[in-house]
Amino acid sequence: MKKIIVATGNEGKMKEFRQILQGEDIIFSSLKDENLQDVEIVEDGSTFEENALIKARKISELTGQIVLADDSGLEVDALDKAPGIYSARYIGEDTPYTVKNNHIIELLKDVEGDDRSARFVCVIACVFPDGRSFTCRGVVEGQIGYSEKGENGFGYDPIFYVPELGCTTAELKPEDKNQISHRGRALTEMYRKMKEYGIV
Repeated sequence: MKKIIVATGNEGKMKEFRQILQGEDIIFSSLKDENLQDVEIVEDGSTFEENALIKARKISELTGQIVLADDSGLEVDALDKAPGIYSARYIGEDTPYTVKNNHIIELLKDVEGDDRSARFVCVIACVFPDGRSFTCRGVVEGQIGYSEKGENGFGYDPIFYVPELGCTTAELKPEDKNQISHRGRALTEMYRKMKEYGIV
């Protein structure tokens, strides 16, 4: 049985990782499972790729295991691609997402239609104990909705509207979201690469 650590304490993310990267002889372990949730990691990179690698390298150095880490966020074109890499810390790290979501809706109150364009970006890094590493990127294009809608998903999902589906990502069933989401796309690519490396 092979253990791969996913450098997150977010149960929503862990569920998505396990659903898409399932392997018969692999156990996916979270930072909480490893009792590493309090490890201080300074994400001072300037891109999603850099931050994902910073997280994965730190946990791999501490554990000597293969580690996956993701950095993801929402880019809103009308806000110069903010919140971007600061999505989790946007207007305060402990600020509830309902507050963040409604703040973005308020900032876009005079913006209409295609000018509300936005995208979810997810980069997943894989770091090996010997220092080798690679990253995979997934993107889904959409728009910022006019109000929060949907009970599924987490984070910015309730305001991320996908025009071709006619709903927000929080209104999708988890299995449907995994097929089109930024993390789902990055994880699908990660699964392909992990096969190449003989991990799965």
